[in-house]
Amino acid sequence: MAKRLITPRASLLAAVAAVALLTACGGDKGDKASQTAAKVNKEEITVHQINFVLQRQPGLKPEQAEAASRQVLERLVDQELAVQKAQEQKLDRDPRVVQQIEAAKREIIARAYVERVGESVAKPSKEEIAKYYADKPALFKERRIYSLQELQIEAKPEQFDAIRTKLSASKSLNEFIDYLKAGEFRFNGNQAVRAAEQLPLANLDAIAKLKDGDSVLSANPNGLTVLFLVGSRSQPVTEDQARPAIEAFLLNQRKTEVVQKDLKALRDGSKIEYVGKFAQPAAAASAPVLAPAAAASEAVAPVATPAPAASGLDPASISKGMGLK
Repeated sequence: MAKRLITPRASLLAAVAAVALLTACGGDKGDKASQTAAKVNKEEITVHQINFVLQRQPGLKPEQAEAASRQVLERLVDQELAVQKAQEQKLDRDPRVVQQIEAAKREIIARAYVERVGESVAKPSKEEIAKYYADKPALFKERRIYSLQELQIEAKPEQFDAIRTKLSASKSLNEFIDYLKAGEFRFNGNQAVRAAEQLPLANLDAIAKLKDGDSVLSANPNGLTVLFLVGSRSQPVTEDQARPAIEAFLLNQRKTEVVQKDLKALRDGSKIEYVGKFAQPAAAASAPVLAPAAAASEAVAPVATPAPAASGLDPASISKGMGLK
């Protein structure tokens, strides 16, 4: 599977390189001219600019490279025309624009440093991947597809006990909803089908312990949140299927730890002085108190019913569930 994930990207890069090579085959009349894709007034757009954009397009197939390169070129032409007009109007000297350019520059440079720090991290071993797979049964070998319904109920603290008691006694969701209507509680609901990897990883184990028909109740700023597990079905994932995503997750986790450690060392070795109102300690923020299982209800979106592949879970989906981009 790992090979299947890598090959399209490599093939695309090869196709992009081939486009550049064909464009460059114009004889010995200057390499710079051979890399020019278009001229917009006195400015040039190069093949390198096109290739840079193409390489950042996910899912682009090799056979689409030629057509895509032409589409990218047209967008770059429009962009260049806009840039030239903006410069003519001296917008590039506007303080807000200058500030945005400087902020983008700093972000790019800082990201490059973070990536450089992360390059020293070693890939996880097969044993580490196997251990992670074994330690997360709800995500892999005991993976389920969950049909969830969520209710957001407006209620006062003194009403919580009565609602909780009725929820425990209700034989169905409809019976509980009828109770809310009779009591003139204001509430809204939504439902979704979610695979294990589409739920917050920190709350997955708690949801995995629920049986079909079970519910979880927790406090929220306006009242109570009730999460119902309407039903679920088993769809396990083998270690071979999960390995690429687990490797990516563990590697990303290691990089994050190394970067945080490096930044801490930089802070410790630097003189940082806060000025004005920032010199005062920040006021303690009051965080909402939610039960771990109930917090997973935040993953339920109003309208979304993704259908997992019949052959099992693909690494990209697992990566989403584990917070990878």
